[in-house]
Amino acid sequence: MERDRNHVKTLLIRCPNWVGDIVMAIPALDCFRNNFPEAKIIGIVKNRAQGILRDGPWFDGFIDSEDKSWSGFWHMTKQIRQCKADMAVLLPNSFRSLLSIWLGEVKEIYGYRRNFRGIFLSGGPKPERNKHEIVPIPTAETYLGICRWLGLSVPEKVRPRLFIGGQVLKRAEVLFQKHGIRENDVVIGLNPGASFGESKCWPPEYFAELSELCEKELDAKIMLLAGPGEKQIVEAILQKSRAKIIDTYDDGVDLELLKPLVQRCNLLITNDTGPRHYAVALDVPVVVIMGPTDPRYTASNLDHTIVIRKDLECSPCHKKTCPREHQCMTEITAAEVFTAAKNLLKENK
Repeated sequence: MERDRNHVKTLLIRCPNWVGDIVMAIPALDCFRNNFPEAKIIGIVKNRAQGILRDGPWFDGFIDSEDKSWSGFWHMTKQIRQCKADMAVLLPNSFRSLLSIWLGEVKEIYGYRRNFRGIFLSGGPKPERNKHEIVPIPTAETYLGICRWLGLSVPEKVRPRLFIGGQVLKRAEVLFQKHGIRENDVVIGLNPGASFGESKCWPPEYFAELSELCEKELDAKIMLLAGPGEKQIVEAILQKSRAKIIDTYDDGVDLELLKPLVQRCNLLITNDTGPRHYAVALDVPVVVIMGPTDPRYTASNLDHTIVIRKDLECSPCHKKTCPREHQCMTEITAAEVFTAAKNLLKENK
């Protein structure tokens, strides 16, 4: 690839769709930027998620990857075609993520050879298998597997990082002043939702109990972080808790503003979802309440992370809705999470 690399003037990277996966892809994005320093690199990312990567060094521009409608799909394809890209890299594994790139007339396309798309690719690795099953490895390493297959120089330290621009810092400061968050306050963030589905969500009444413990025992301010469509979860927590919870739901917290909010936390307690990976990238200690997902996919950069999960026969199932009684989450108690939070805070003073 050394000869071909010198001819890459424009490189497209189709990023993952899930927030956490985008953050876990950042070591691979670092790798591409370092190996193609002179190339124009365009990120194909959903509009709502571009703020995650904004102010970072990886991309010279973005294309919206919202392709659920045919109009969105063809608009994206036309933009890709206009780039006249020499090379594209697919981080998602779907055939759909390939189709717009292929129709966009990109000269070389690389990604994992799976889901019947190998014949359309210029090349790429195959996932490691144990008989017929793909071996679960950390997602960050999966993306770096493409870099290694391409013969790129991969950094020794594989850790995501996020960048926060001046304008979004000003927005965050206005929010902190509004809610009376002062410089010396201990702030514990609670993230009770999960866009994946309700199976990842710890019950609201457990978060309510936990908020009371954190306020009373740790003299902390509790900042509730929730995404679009999670108003019902927020209201349930507020109704059941006697703690003075800072509710940011109506503050218009998008995925870009979420970065300085997580950074301000002394500790984040979250379901196994996107903000967990923000915390890792921003060096914020984090307690992760994990239920239906396989911990092997996120088993990296755990030095300031405590993962709490129950080893049940039915878990991990990766189902969006639990068909049973949700024991993987309900058997994790508020007292158990609080103990982990207290210990992690103590370790990271």
